[in-house]
Amino acid sequence: MKKSILILSFASLILGFSSCKGEAEKSEDTATDITCLYSYDSKTSTLEWTAFKFTDKTPVKGTFNEIKIEGIKTAKDEKEMIESLKFTISTNSVETQNEERNGKIVKLFFGSIDTDAITGKVKSLGENCNAVIEIKMNNSVQEVAGKYTLDEGLFSFKATIDVMKWNAGKGISLLNEACKDLHTGPDGKSKLWSEVDLSFTTQLKSECN
Repeated sequence: MKKSILILSFASLILGFSSCKGEAEKSEDTATDITCLYSYDSKTSTLEWTAFKFTDKTPVKGTFNEIKIEGIKTAKDEKEMIESLKFTISTNSVETQNEERNGKIVKLFFGSIDTDAITGKVKSLGENCNAVIEIKMNNSVQEVAGKYTLDEGLFSFKATIDVMKWNAGKGISLLNEACKDLHTGPDGKSKLWSEVDLSFTTQLKSECN
């Protein structure tokens, strides 16, 4: 019986240290009266998307070269800083390290859904590392749920979207048709998935005294 109580106590302790933002660090800062101001730094930010081709979902990675992110100038709380962020992504700046593929994505996918820019914002950072962002594309606004971490100003967000929710089926069909041979796997089937993985990270600047 005592052994079971010890195991449960240890498990609770581990969970306590596994939160999205360390409470121990927060308490220490309060105890020593340290005040920090956080601000966004575009130089530390990276965005990566992963599309999938073939029946077995072989990944094709990419990013965008032109991403504008705005928010409040400074905040005393890093969470408040992240929740203020809004973004605008130029779809003409898509980058897959393949110029021909870049052009096809811009023309056939984004061109067919009349989307020169993807816009959105961070809506909330909730409990249990759950986050919600808002994305506008093809004149449709949809909420995207994902997972985040935020520790000492280092923010990371990951989610999976289905572009069908933005009525982008036409773009998927046109792109898959134009790249039929490149999207045909060992099973002889041509497939471009509508699901896309998203990953974003940024390190906030901090000035503490």
